[in-house]
Amino acid sequence: MGKRILLIGYNFSPEPTGIGKYSGEMIDWLANAGYDCTVVTTYPYYPYWKVQAPYHKNRFWYQKEVKNYKSGGKMTVYRCPMYVPSEPSGKKRMLLDVSFMVSAFFQLVQLLFKKKCDTVITVVPSFQFGLLGYFYKVFKKSKTVYHIQDMQIEAAQDLNMITSKKVINQLYKVEQFIFRKTDIISSISEKMVSKIEEKAHKKVVLFPNWSDTSFFHPLTEKDRLKTDFGFKESDQVVLYSGAIGEKQGLEAIIYAAETFRNRAAVKFVICGTGPYKQKLEALTKSLSLNNVLFFPLQPMEKFNQFLNMADVHLVIQKAKASDLVMPSKLTTILSVGGFALITANEDSGLYALTKKYDMGLLVAAENQIALNEGIEAALTTQARVTIMKNARSYAENYLDINNVMKLFLINISE
Repeated sequence: MGKRILLIGYNFSPEPTGIGKYSGEMIDWLANAGYDCTVVTTYPYYPYWKVQAPYHKNRFWYQKEVKNYKSGGKMTVYRCPMYVPSEPSGKKRMLLDVSFMVSAFFQLVQLLFKKKCDTVITVVPSFQFGLLGYFYKVFKKSKTVYHIQDMQIEAAQDLNMITSKKVINQLYKVEQFIFRKTDIISSISEKMVSKIEEKAHKKVVLFPNWSDTSFFHPLTEKDRLKTDFGFKESDQVVLYSGAIGEKQGLEAIIYAAETFRNRAAVKFVICGTGPYKQKLEALTKSLSLNNVLFFPLQPMEKFNQFLNMADVHLVIQKAKASDLVMPSKLTTILSVGGFALITANEDSGLYALTKKYDMGLLVAAENQIALNEGIEAALTTQARVTIMKNARSYAENYLDINNVMKLFLINISE
């Protein structure tokens, strides 16, 4: 595999969570390893759904950034303008995708006149970005990697974002074209790999999301850490940290908190941002709950301490979502040796993985009573220490970025 790589995707560093975080860390790792990396992306907007400072000043035009590394590697980032809806809906998300396709296409045309990139990695969503990778391949004869973080067409069907069977069938036809023309397809979980192999009729490489196990690590004196964030040492902190969207069913946390309203020491913390946060705050207010606190996204320098101070980490998943993927927030929880309470049904991939390594407490997805009882069990179980040790051990063995990236490079070099 050559040392020149092109990444195409609209989520990238410095987005603090989600796909942008992983794409940014991947390219940073490659540049540190001596690769010459080019990125075609947009301005950071997720999970805020608003272009962030200082980028908001230039968001209607193109911008180039260059960073040189001591290894001899290099990262060149081309940021393309894109429509970003403040309140995302199905149709608005389609406009978002199309706007990036158009602006990124013009940027790629310019790159055709520059030195060839040996490998092109396109990141899904959006699924049609694979056409951009194929466009570059036609002219430059590069190897293409189609990395699927989210099965977007299926998600659009499940959420009724697209109801026309004709449209859905056309989207699947485009996806099949991309599968045929792509050299390597990769995805982030064993369950997704098997589902994509059924559709693509070809081998799919496992390329899981990772955690920085050196930065995110267990700390001692966890109770003392609570005072740094305004809690008492005796408080029991139940934490949800991540993107706040409607499709996750996070109102279940508020209803769970309602059942603990007479236990003053149990505090429910929702940390993050997203389009659904105001509705959760309104629901909390309507129920007159004093045991639910909303925190903004924490700065990276404090994030390890913040995660370590929680007694229970909530990983709230819809039933269908838990069938496909380990949530990105869970990789970090495992890395700090946190005690995770995970909503996943018995027939899901997430359930099987968690059970196999005994690294979290499982409850049925989309079941309020099960969640309430699970939180009670998580706060009182005698198995806490064992589960937390298992979580950290799994992260060290399977989620370390160095191990994941080295194996990925081997797989795409074959």
